[in-house]
Amino acid sequence: MAIDALAALAQEHRLAVFRYLIQRGADGAIAGDIAIEVALPPSSLSFHLAHLTRAGLIVRRRFGRSLNYSVDYAVMGDLMTYLTENCCGGEFCLTSNSLGLGAAA
Repeated sequence: MAIDALAALAQEHRLAVFRYLIQRGADGAIAGDIAIEVALPPSSLSFHLAHLTRAGLIVRRRFGRSLNYSVDYAVMGDLMTYLTENCCGGEFCLTSNSLGLGAAA
C-alpha cells in the first residue's frame, strides 16, 4: 500500500492534485474545479485522478452529473504513521510531535 501511494505522489501533477484536495478538506472538490486549480486539461486530470484513486489516496463520489473527489484521510494518516513510526529510533521527537503522531514522553 505504501509503495503504491508513494509512487502515485512521486509525480508533480498528482502531488499538486493531492495537496489541493487536502486543502479542500472532507468536502473535496469537483473535477472541473480541480482542473482549473492545477491547470490541467480534463483528459490529463482524469488520468491522474484515476491513479490517485487506485493508490487509495482519494475517493470519488458522484453527485448528479458531477464527480467529487476527496482525500481518504484514514489512508493518508496510515501512510504518515508508516513513514514516521521509527522516527528518532522510536523515541519521542519534535518531528513526530509536530505532525501529531508521537506520544508524549
